[in-house]
Amino acid sequence: MSGAADPVSRGPAETSDVVVIGGGAAGLSLAHRLVETGAATVTVVEPPDGPTRPPERTWCYWDQDGGDLDAAVTATWPLLRVHGPDGSPHTLDPAPSRYRMIRSTAFERLVHARLARSSGGRLLRATADSVRDGPAGAEVGCTAPDGRTLTLRARYVFDSRPLPALPPARTQLLQHFRGWFVRTRTGRFDPAVADLMDFRVPQPRHGLAFGYVLPLAPDRALVEYTEFSRTPLTTTAYEAALGHYARNVLRLGEFTVETAEQGVIPMTDARFPRRSGAAVFRIGTAGGATRPATGYTFAAVQRHSRAIADALRDGRAAVPRPHGRRALAMDAVLLRALDTGRIDGPAFFTGLFRRTPPQRLLRFLDGATSVREEWGIGLRTPVGPMLRTACEVPFLPRRTHPAPGTGTGTRTGESPR
Repeated sequence: MSGAADPVSRGPAETSDVVVIGGGAAGLSLAHRLVETGAATVTVVEPPDGPTRPPERTWCYWDQDGGDLDAAVTATWPLLRVHGPDGSPHTLDPAPSRYRMIRSTAFERLVHARLARSSGGRLLRATADSVRDGPAGAEVGCTAPDGRTLTLRARYVFDSRPLPALPPARTQLLQHFRGWFVRTRTGRFDPAVADLMDFRVPQPRHGLAFGYVLPLAPDRALVEYTEFSRTPLTTTAYEAALGHYARNVLRLGEFTVETAEQGVIPMTDARFPRRSGAAVFRIGTAGGATRPATGYTFAAVQRHSRAIADALRDGRAAVPRPHGRRALAMDAVLLRALDTGRIDGPAFFTGLFRRTPPQRLLRFLDGATSVREEWGIGLRTPVGPMLRTACEVPFLPRRTHPAPGTGTGTRTGESPR
């Protein structure tokens, strides 16, 4: 965060156009785009090996082609499916788009290699201790793994580290989940179909719950249990819910769990600060890149990184917003309607997928639809409750909510979607 003068005497200063703090999806994506476009020289500050480095994570998004990230893509699915609470499936063909999975280790290897090959990119393993505005930009005080201290100076600093606390919000839910990478004894999965929402699970008293299945082979898949609600569960509760889903709903038969992931993603209409100093900007979830009503972040991070790189290349210091105001306003209404129970979450999302053409739906989820398209989608939702909520939201006070809890292997601060 931006702070007062650094009291520690530090070594000689090193200079680049941009310093990026954090080597996750947001930090590495921005560094990659800056080097790719030649917009700036960049130094990425990543935490050294140890407890401060996050575990391996899974990021998913849809796109018409993998582009320059193809080498890091683990799997793709041409078809998407939703199961309603009554068990009825609905399959979408979003061609030419495909749903894609990237594992964080593969993404890191790809971007690290590209930074190493470039003349303008550098990776520094160190702990960022302080960030402050300087006389001609910003300064980052760092400590190397061997205890040496150094100062990085740059025109701009982009900080992707999670905020210490979420900003005040009118509504705050959490998307929290646990997933198993499973291997079954026999082929149980269709590798062509990704199940985005499977509502054939018991629903909580508040919020909603669904299963999420990404097949990697006929006998391998990521199987997740996810809730949208106010508080996370214990690991024991997630395990019980996952066991029920895998055995009683999916009927996987005999299977083994190879690895597990667990995380918490804020779903909030809070106003995230885009900057914490004159030359210090927030990116990623800390900068508001997570879509409030869905938790999807990775695709928004790619768009935002390109926009920042273009702005710097063209000499513009203004950093654009990750999401448009209209999309955020719609999300605020949906979050409030879900939180108050005015709409039934499983019925709402099932209806959204069934009644909206696939490409329009993906544009809507990405915040890229026109007003006319959004009006047509809105008329197919519960109009009365949504209108009542839309009239109410502007007058609700913003207040501080409890910080989301985290568990082993969490992805808080970096969405997997």
